[in-house]
Amino acid sequence: MSPASPSPHWLKSQPVLLGALLTVFAFFSFFWSYTNPPYLYWDENYHIASAQKYLNGTFFMEPHPPLAKMLIAAGEAIFDANPGMDDEFIGTDYAKELPGGFSFQGYRFFPVLLGWLIAPLLYLIFLLITRKPIWAFLLSFLYVFDNALITHSRAAMLDSIMLFFCVALIALYFLILHYKDHKNGFPLCSLLFGIIFGCAMATKALALIMVLLVPVIILHLRKTENGKRKTENIFHFPLSTFHFERISQFFVLSVAGFLITYVGIWQLHFSMGKTVIDSLPDNGYYQASEEYKALVDAGQVDTQLMMRESMLFLTHYSRGVPELNLCKDDENGSPFYFWPLGSRSINYRWETPDGSYYQYITLVANPVVWGAALLGLFLAFALLVGSWIIPGTKPLQYKNELLIWAGMWTAYMVAVSQIDRVMYLYHYFIPLIFSFILLCYVILELKQLGQIQLTQNKKNWLVLLLGLLIFASFQFYRPLTYYEPIDDASFQKRMILPIWDLRCVNCERESKFALPLEKGQ
Repeated sequence: MSPASPSPHWLKSQPVLLGALLTVFAFFSFFWSYTNPPYLYWDENYHIASAQKYLNGTFFMEPHPPLAKMLIAAGEAIFDANPGMDDEFIGTDYAKELPGGFSFQGYRFFPVLLGWLIAPLLYLIFLLITRKPIWAFLLSFLYVFDNALITHSRAAMLDSIMLFFCVALIALYFLILHYKDHKNGFPLCSLLFGIIFGCAMATKALALIMVLLVPVIILHLRKTENGKRKTENIFHFPLSTFHFERISQFFVLSVAGFLITYVGIWQLHFSMGKTVIDSLPDNGYYQASEEYKALVDAGQVDTQLMMRESMLFLTHYSRGVPELNLCKDDENGSPFYFWPLGSRSINYRWETPDGSYYQYITLVANPVVWGAALLGLFLAFALLVGSWIIPGTKPLQYKNELLIWAGMWTAYMVAVSQIDRVMYLYHYFIPLIFSFILLCYVILELKQLGQIQLTQNKKNWLVLLLGLLIFASFQFYRPLTYYEPIDDASFQKRMILPIWDLRCVNCERESKFALPLEKGQ
């Protein structure tokens, strides 16, 4: 075929075909048989109880914003997989004994669905960054085959929903930059950015970190006086270079989308809770003021008052959450500076059906994924620092991008370091995604590693090797992700890092940082 000949049709479709294939892979790793195990684990006890309150119009307060729990309830309303059994837990905030024949099909549906759909979103992000479909496909394995992300997403919990909206915001960030000169694409993406940010903030407060994308977008939306886009460092420019029309359009549309979405979700939440059940805290009123109680009793809604008191309840609830104590035998939390190492694992549930083997649902990192993410993080900071302190260093091609995502990662970690309450490994999922993006830029940026020249062909092999190692490691840890039978000897082979504190039922604790105190100490 001559160079002037048109490309074959299948080559034009390659990005779509690889994206579809990746989505199929993610379906089997995240979505397939998501009702297993058919038991409550971790925070499902709380969130299914909350979902049933929505289904029955019961008034309640909760430390998290309402959207994720409303979606958990919506899944059950759609499938109606438990006819006549959707009011078992409306009189408590913590579900315990499940009724016979209880199904998780509806309650877990939206957390699993959105956890699955993060995969094609990440593929789109990597494709927009690299412009290489095969790289985007293989780098997406970082998410699709990470055991910790899969385990936590296959349950009626909040984090996969929050993470979906956060990843969608990252995708919209890149699309806004892509369509910044497009008449229709730019305003649509700007409006969607506000809507999705409203959904993220109505899911979990940790999503607030994504607000940092707003000033970054504004920095990108500028032009020189003659109308040509600037290419130098986006962090250094005169005020006169701002493209005020585009900035104003983005600001107005995104803020409007955010306010309408965020306030609308809270309004819906308040309008659904009409019935007070006196077995719930404070006779069913959850420390509400007399004014709030009167509104509830009258079936009325004052969104401003109710939102303010919901925030006050979060403060009240936070006072009762214990601090991290690694010397407690049943402590599952971990300090934030352990998280990039995949520490600490959590045994969500275990059982031994016949006494000869065990089944586990365990939050444990895929060591290849988290190791690659940590390496990308380290190299990103090394490249940035080296470009500043080493004389004669060639300018970094992706300096701005490395600064942005390293800054996002740093800002999140600094913020969570100020939180006194106990935190868990899954609170690292948002910065883990940031580190995936950093790894992508690091691979693009690196031209040499030691004495090895990183040609395009060598990078192709490197990305392929990374994908294969990720998949192999996923298979090695899959018994702890999918509740598959495993004996103690096989479990102990997976205890590769003491800092993980990964333990089987009959294993002695081998933590190098803290051991439980003996009783009486």
